Amino acid sequence: MTPTIETIYIGSDATGKLLDYVAAKGLTRFCIVADTNTYQALGEQAEAALKSKGYDVKSVVLTGAEIHPDEHYLVKTFVEAPIGDLTFIAVGSGSITDLTRFVSHRSGRDFIGMPTAPSVDGFTSIGAPIILAGVKTTLTCQAPIAVFADIDVMANAPQRLIAAGFGDMIGKYTSLADWKLGSLVWNEPYDAEIARRTQAAVDSVVAHTEAIRNHTTEGVRILLEALIESGICMLEFGASRPASGAEHHASHYWEMQRLKHHGSTMLHGAQVGYALTLIAKQYAKIRQLSRAEALNRLEGAVVPNREEELAHIREGYGDMADDVAKDHHAFLNLDENSFDALKQRIAENWSEIEALAANVPEPEVIAGYLRQVGGPSTAAELGLVEGEEAPGLEYGHYLRDRFGVIKLSRVLDVPIV
Repeated sequence: MTPTIETIYIGSDATGKLLDYVAAKGLTRFCIVADTNTYQALGEQAEAALKSKGYDVKSVVLTGAEIHPDEHYLVKTFVEAPIGDLTFIAVGSGSITDLTRFVSHRSGRDFIGMPTAPSVDGFTSIGAPIILAGVKTTLTCQAPIAVFADIDVMANAPQRLIAAGFGDMIGKYTSLADWKLGSLVWNEPYDAEIARRTQAAVDSVVAHTEAIRNHTTEGVRILLEALIESGICMLEFGASRPASGAEHHASHYWEMQRLKHHGSTMLHGAQVGYALTLIAKQYAKIRQLSRAEALNRLEGAVVPNREEELAHIREGYGDMADDVAKDHHAFLNLDENSFDALKQRIAENWSEIEALAANVPEPEVIAGYLRQVGGPSTAAELGLVEGEEAPGLEYGHYLRDRFGVIKLSRVLDVPIV
């Protein structure tokens, strides 16, 4: 049975609505998880309001220049959280929500979401992207039992966080294309209604780009509603596939490598937005192929060599390679028969592949949207230095056992951006 979220509230006085909800549910003991910024923005207010009603409240306020859902902060949250029956409250955006989602799930307790910025689409999803041994892996956990989003806090979030949410949302242009492609040629599960709803959420955000840029209450509400809808679509589908394609894989790779080599990273949605421009460019290359040329390229395609693929993974991931390779077994284990079957499916579905590629906007259009909301639209603006961009596309696709435009490009021998 699909898990459900009992209450989603977006409006003023979210803390007051939280108090009404916990009173009606008979909840009396809480652990707030926040960082220093989100505690100041909303966590301290929520803590004071709960304590004023006589509830038992402990706040775990995580410190550091950047909070990541990795072993350090997971253990810290586990250690500082009280033992016994309680309800977690995640006060923050992506990392805080994912940390709380994982800790609450693994300790057998519920959590409530109180987002402080419309920066990601994971508030209502079931998956928690966790960094373990340097590898970013999405683990199935749980959705919040309720979400209370204070629109006034959201509208006052920093521009870079709002732009990140916009980037994460329009990233669905290529995640939806990759998802459909995977269903056509890789037998991936697909849900046309969830795809339609996700696309509608993207369209709504793009139609209100200027209002989102200007932090209007209506613009921020529309962005947050779209992000929440994307999360619910993932929740109902039971996986991140509707909202995560090659643009996310590149972002994950950049994040992993920058954490490894620099100890810091960029905002997830900002990375996704810029990666989207690159993946859109790859889809543009696919659009330029005629059916005759595609079939000719398929005719000459040869099955990937397993040992060469493993060597490539080791080249891109170093000591993380074994963990990456074990999740990529289907592609690694292609033999002549299965590869011929894959090529046949690509040929049989070429008209549909052309159609889905045609639905991806031109990269220049996407870059224009990003600039309009104040998000990075170039590698330099994102913070990628020379030599960091290309590996995201070259190695990122190994992170998930999925078939998207990067693998299609490899089969067709189309140069990768």
